[in-house]
Amino acid sequence: MQIKSPILFIEINDYDYTFAVCENNENDFDLTHFTNVPLIGIQDNKVSNFDSVCTTLKENIYSIEQKYNFIFKDVILIIDNLDFSIINFSGFKKLNGLQLSKENITYILNSLKTKILESEHNKKILHIFNTTYELDKKRFDNLPIGLFGNFYSHELAFFLIDNNDFKNLKNIFDKCNLRLKKIISKSFIEGVNVINTDQNYETFFKIEISENKSKLFFFENGSLKYIEKFNFGTKLILNDISKVTAIKNETIIKILRNSNFSNENFEDEIVEKQFFEEQNFRKIKKKLILDIADARIQEISEIIVFKNINISTLIKKNIPIILEIREKSYFRCLDNIHEKAFSKNNYFKFYFSENLNKENFFKNASKIVQYGWKKEAIPIVLEKKSIISRIFDLLFN
Repeated sequence: MQIKSPILFIEINDYDYTFAVCENNENDFDLTHFTNVPLIGIQDNKVSNFDSVCTTLKENIYSIEQKYNFIFKDVILIIDNLDFSIINFSGFKKLNGLQLSKENITYILNSLKTKILESEHNKKILHIFNTTYELDKKRFDNLPIGLFGNFYSHELAFFLIDNNDFKNLKNIFDKCNLRLKKIISKSFIEGVNVINTDQNYETFFKIEISENKSKLFFFENGSLKYIEKFNFGTKLILNDISKVTAIKNETIIKILRNSNFSNENFEDEIVEKQFFEEQNFRKIKKKLILDIADARIQEISEIIVFKNINISTLIKKNIPIILEIREKSYFRCLDNIHEKAFSKNNYFKFYFSENLNKENFFKNASKIVQYGWKKEAIPIVLEKKSIISRIFDLLFN
């Protein structure tokens, strides 16, 4: 059955390919297809086997087209595991008491874009976000067009990808007979989801910790401003506990998932014998496991946030820190430790976030594609005016 206005999404992350189809349904979007396929042909944030990637994509796209009896002509790509960077750049305009006009904004956007392309000539711009607007040192939530002032400052965040990575992706989808319509950062969509659902915060840190990797990104006033990745995750905690207690990681997971660690006043309680089916029973105190986890989680919080010099100018007391743990099922017993570490004993606002609902994720992605995002800037090329037009401008403007 053919559906109305289908949009094909493909997400490439550290673990798999995600194929999704959304249908435009009366100003909303329905997720009508969703599948995950193991990641093949991409390694260490680079395309390592061009043919393997093409084959995997072709087979799954063909299967989806058969399901819907529909031939897709273009695709929206969501990326999370390729090398990218964000550069924040400010432009200025002296107004000398005049009004701030759209032309002033357009000039700043285009001049900053030109400077970025000249300095980062090996990269391609994927997103441009408006981050701050200041007129005479007063910050505004929206563009202060039409207001009078002396000096205007406009900051932009440029999301960049390596040119070779972009060319590889484009060639891959050309081989699949698909036009690469748009590439979107997964962190951008995740941040939009926070803004739309989590207490309407527009300025916040979001931290995601999985087994072997972690990610931090920062939104300011609804704009993606910073991303950083780390090559460690929850496995560090398991490895530390295993090293000290000589218990296998698989057994530790069972202990964490099934034991009651909610009561911290169990100085002499030991781990139950039932968990040692695959190795010899050892009298291990539950508090020892908690103490080891506490020390490692504290260290992780400091590396990612509190001793991270890259964000030292961004982190402030009133900015929320949102934490998402991929393997939440067996780390739930450590919630109190995570909250204490990442809130600095309630000094910072702290919230847990569950793994993002895929339906909400792709609905937000569809809305971004269809309607844009309020803080995403699109530079406009100034129209060339004829001599007669310029004369009339001088006479009547």
